[in-house]
Amino acid sequence: MPAPIRVLLADDHTLVRRGVRLILDGEPDLEVVAEAADGAEAVALARSREVDLAVLDIAMPRTTGLQAARELSRRLPDLRILILTRYDNEQYFFEALKAGAGGHVLKSVADRDLVEACRAAVRDEPFIYPGAERALVRSYLERLQGGDRLPERPVTEREEEILKLVAEGHTSKEIGELLFISAKTVERHRANLLQKLGVRDRLELTRYAIRAGLIEP
Repeated sequence: MPAPIRVLLADDHTLVRRGVRLILDGEPDLEVVAEAADGAEAVALARSREVDLAVLDIAMPRTTGLQAARELSRRLPDLRILILTRYDNEQYFFEALKAGAGGHVLKSVADRDLVEACRAAVRDEPFIYPGAERALVRSYLERLQGGDRLPERPVTEREEEILKLVAEGHTSKEIGELLFISAKTVERHRANLLQKLGVRDRLELTRYAIRAGLIEP
C-alpha cells in the first residue's frame, strides 16, 4: 500500500482536534502527524515536519487559518490546504480559495465530508461541500447579472492582522510589539480600518472580525 497522507491539524480547541483526529486516523490512507493550537504554530510545524496536507481552523488565536494558509501557500507551494469552519458562508469559501486552500469543510458535517475533502485536496481538486454548489452558482450568476464582480477582500493582509489583534483586546503598543511596527503605525492602520469598514469604534471592529471569521464570538 502507498504511504498514508501526512496531515497537520490546527485548531485551538483540544476537543475538536481530538474528534477530527479520530476521523482522519480511522482511514488507512490518512495519518495525523502533527497538531497545532493556532495558525502561527501550524506554519512553524509545517516548515519543520514533512506533511502533505494542512487542515486549518478558520478562527484561531494569534494567526487565523486563512492567514496561515496564505503564508503556507507562499512558503510551501506543494503543501495542500483545507480550511475548517463553523460558518456556512460563501465569502469564506472564496477567501479559502484565494488563500491557497483547496476548499473549506463545515465542522458540523466533518464526519461526513472531511475525509473526501482531504483526498480531493491531495489530488489538487477543489472541494465544495454538498449543498453548496447551487448556492454558489446562483450567487455567481446574480452577481454577473447585476454587473458585480466576485467578492473582494475589503482589507489588506496587514490590516487584517491588526484588526484581529484589536478585536482580541490588545493595545496599540502590544500590537506594535507583536508585529514589530510602531504604535503610531498601528494607530494609522486602525484609523484606516475604521474609515474603510465604515465603523466607529473597537466594539464595531470586533463585530466585523467575528463576522469575518477572524475571532470566535
